[in-house]
Amino acid sequence: MIKIGRNDPCWCKSGRKYKQCHAAFDEKIRHYELQGHMVPTHDMIKNEEQIAGIRRSGAVNTAVLDYVEAHIREGMTTAQIDRLVDEKTRELGGIPAPLGYDGFPKSVCTSVGNQVCHGIPSEKTVLKDGDIVNVDVSTIYGGYFGDSSRMFCIGKVKEEDARLVRVARECMEKGIAAVKPWTFLGDMADAVNSHAKANGYSVVEEIGGHGVGLEFHEDPFVGYVAPRGTEMLMVPGMIFTIEPMVNMGSAEIYVDDRDGWTVYTEDGKPSAQWEVMVLVTDEGCEILAQ
Repeated sequence: MIKIGRNDPCWCKSGRKYKQCHAAFDEKIRHYELQGHMVPTHDMIKNEEQIAGIRRSGAVNTAVLDYVEAHIREGMTTAQIDRLVDEKTRELGGIPAPLGYDGFPKSVCTSVGNQVCHGIPSEKTVLKDGDIVNVDVSTIYGGYFGDSSRMFCIGKVKEEDARLVRVARECMEKGIAAVKPWTFLGDMADAVNSHAKANGYSVVEEIGGHGVGLEFHEDPFVGYVAPRGTEMLMVPGMIFTIEPMVNMGSAEIYVDDRDGWTVYTEDGKPSAQWEVMVLVTDEGCEILAQ
């Protein structure tokens, strides 16, 4: 961390002197760093103004997913979902973050069945009775980013698929409950992975959550298979996503080389994912988008 004089303005731009603001906070982080732990840098810790802006973006993101939930149905194409998301996001004053991101061609990701994530909406993909689908919405609002996703069960879903969707949500909720300041991302990961394994499922290792807010994807990488007491220290002001991808079978995945985006399970079995964006607080965490 950059050396700051005790009477200098604090790095968080609060306008207060460093000694009255984040000096003790930084010293506590330094204590963990000296013990060999990974710790966040200042740019991973959001200030009050940034948190307020990210909170507003998260609220728009949640509203868009609420809109999708009210309209998604059997017989709808995933391209229609894309149009719903694009239109509602813009109506609320936002911009769909995925559109054009690293060349992604649509405004939302729609992943059906054994598609793990990053599914590209298409007029050819029609939602049918029994499908499970993840709709992953990301929003730019006022220059800040929001990000969350939900699973939807279309019509009468097989019990084994409905159970996967339910347990995947429980995994996310276990992760949320494990987010506490001055503990580790590995503690959260262990809560997620233990619940998935206890139910006979696996968690994808190569793709995970991420810091978010000022950019679409920021540090740190947030995985879900690390043991307790490992990975980065969580401190108040950090914002990241919790989005474990839970597979019915093997955790192995591959990317479709035809479109360069869509991720599938290697064994062809279904996958489910829920995503929230959380802010680490002094007591635990606040959900900013869901």
